[in-house]
Amino acid sequence: MLTIDDFDFDLPSELIAQQPTPERTASRLLELADGGLHDRRFSELPQLVDAGDLLVFNDTRVIRARLFGHKESGGQIEVLIERIIDARHALAQIRASKSPKPGSRIGLEDAIALNVCGRSGKRGEFFALELAGPGDLWTLIERHGRLPLPPYITHPAGSDDEARYQTVFARQPGAVAAPTAGLHFDDALLGQLAACSVEVAWLTLHVGAGTFQPVRVHAVAEHRMHAERFEIPPATIAAIARTRARAGKVIAVGTTSLRALEAAAQDGELRAGAAETDIFITPGYRFQVVDRLITNFHLPKSTLLMLVSAFAGLDAIRTAYAHAIRHGYRFFSYGDAMLLSRE
Repeated sequence: MLTIDDFDFDLPSELIAQQPTPERTASRLLELADGGLHDRRFSELPQLVDAGDLLVFNDTRVIRARLFGHKESGGQIEVLIERIIDARHALAQIRASKSPKPGSRIGLEDAIALNVCGRSGKRGEFFALELAGPGDLWTLIERHGRLPLPPYITHPAGSDDEARYQTVFARQPGAVAAPTAGLHFDDALLGQLAACSVEVAWLTLHVGAGTFQPVRVHAVAEHRMHAERFEIPPATIAAIARTRARAGKVIAVGTTSLRALEAAAQDGELRAGAAETDIFITPGYRFQVVDRLITNFHLPKSTLLMLVSAFAGLDAIRTAYAHAIRHGYRFFSYGDAMLLSRE
């Protein structure tokens, strides 16, 4: 039985990247291939993939989901939007000394009034909110909200973060965290990959705040994942079929792309369309779609570390993380990357 202790490691705090590299492609890349570890630069990626391979990107865009305000009683609150359901309704996490009660009202950024409708989510972890005044939530949140940097990044979001905590191909608004493997790509690198006859395809998975939620059970099998929305267009399904036909490899750019692809193939056939997934990938999972994975380094005891351990092998990931720590790789969202092959 796997426990969270199987996915623990000691990480020096100075290896938690607080700022991105000056250039997107200047990060390091640890390649796991042929049973060994290879220290690369991310700019070398075109030499590490083959003509006929397919890169699948997540084109979600991070919204300005963090807002501050107060309850009717005057108590201060911090709100992290989990999901905008429609122009007037949203789900959110709320941090306050005392949780707001259903039927009460909260004010955010001196500009947005919201009614608290109740609790939502499998464990009641979210608040259901309704816009109390005119306007629509998409516009109001983008105008008055703040970029929601991850909790391990200690500085407030600034103008540099506004640019660098989005991928260059971000198109579909809805995420509250960036698909960080995609942050290493710039337009020049995408052009180099195209020149090498590497195909690209797109999907959308809106990363939720639950991605930062800790695993609170000891036995891994008892954990229940948060749900996230995704959509895979027919063109991406067709691109994967072409790649298979020419014996190319399907390379997921990030765990979000991998989760969407594997979730869409749960009944044995990869299908286009929109859905939600709470798929929990741990060692022993049988992958159906993805052959290689580009991903950042993940937190100890996290579901994402469990996912990459399922993909590349638990022992291989332990060895790779120990190597990365010894050699000063930078960890988490603004950190360096890995290139993994399926075990």
